[in-house]
Amino acid sequence: MQERILGRTGLKISEIGFGTWGLGGTMWLGAEDKESLNALHRAADLGMNFLDTALVYGEGHSEQLIGKFLQEHTGPMYVATKIPPKNMGWPARTGTPLGKAFPYSHIIESTEKSLKNLGVETIDLQQLHVWLDDWTDAAEWYEAVSTLKSEGKIRNIGISINDHQPANAVKAVRSGKIDAVQVIYNIFDQEPEDDLFPVCHANNVGVIVRCPFDEGALTGTIRPDTTFPHGDWRNRYFRGDRKQQVFDRAEKLRALLGKEAATLPELALRFCLHHPAVATVIPGMRSVRNVEANCAVSDDRPLSAAIIRELRHHAWDKNFYSEPD
Repeated sequence: MQERILGRTGLKISEIGFGTWGLGGTMWLGAEDKESLNALHRAADLGMNFLDTALVYGEGHSEQLIGKFLQEHTGPMYVATKIPPKNMGWPARTGTPLGKAFPYSHIIESTEKSLKNLGVETIDLQQLHVWLDDWTDAAEWYEAVSTLKSEGKIRNIGISINDHQPANAVKAVRSGKIDAVQVIYNIFDQEPEDDLFPVCHANNVGVIVRCPFDEGALTGTIRPDTTFPHGDWRNRYFRGDRKQQVFDRAEKLRALLGKEAATLPELALRFCLHHPAVATVIPGMRSVRNVEANCAVSDDRPLSAAIIRELRHHAWDKNFYSEPD
C-alpha cells in the first residue's frame, strides 16, 4: 500500500482509505456487522491505515463498530470522524448562522460521544460535517476545537465540504485554521481542481477525497433496471431516469479500459489518485471482496497524461444530492 502525507498534520496515511458510511446500516441497507469487521481487518492486513466515519452514521453504530475493530487490531490506525450540524441540515444552507449548526457546546458534546463510541482517548482528525465559508471568522467553532486540541481529545481539525461546492472552503483553507478538507472529487466532478486543490497545496492542507465512485455511478454496476432495497437512500439518489443517465455515461468510459485500468472502479480510483494534492481516497466498502479490489489499485502505476486528457471530456455538471423536485 502506497502512503501519502495528509498536509500539515504530518500523518502518513494509506492513499486508499476506508469510507464507513455504509457500515452504519441505516441509509445503505444490507451491511452485516460480521462482514464489516472482516472487511476492516482485511483492509488493515493489506496496509490500509486510515478510516473515515461520522457520529451520524447509523446514529453512532459505525463508530462503535470501528471501536470494536480497534480493540482487536494491534497495528497503527488513524481515525477521522465528523460532528453533525446541530440543526441536522445537509448541506448547510446559505445564510445559516453558525450557532444553529455548530455552537460551542455541541462541538464539545459530539466529540465526547465519538470518543466514547470509538473507545479512544484522542481522535486523529475531527471534522465539521457541513460547512459555509462565511463561518470562517466566527470565534465559537474555532474556540471549541482549540479547546479540544489543548485537552488532547483531537489532534487535527478539518471540514467536510458541502456536496459539489469545492470553492466553499477556500477562505477556510487560507485562514490557517484547518488542517484538512474532505471533498467530492471523481471523473464526473473534476471541479475541485480549479480553485480548491491549488489553495490546499499552497497552504499545506490535506485533501481527503470522498465519493470516488459517485455513489456507484462510476462502478458500471448501475443499470436502467437496477433496484435497491426499500428504504435505501439510493432510491432517491438514482430516482427518475438517473439510472439510465449514469449507465449511458459509464458505458462510454469503457472505451478507456485496458492496461492502465482494467475495470471502471480501478479507473475511477486511479483518476482521483493522479492529482498531487490528494492525500487519500475513501471509497465506501462493506465487503472483503471490495476491500481487496480497491486496495490493489494502490501501486506505483499512475494514469498516463493521455488517459487523463481523455477523462477531461467526461466531466458532468450535476448534483443528484439536491432535494426532489
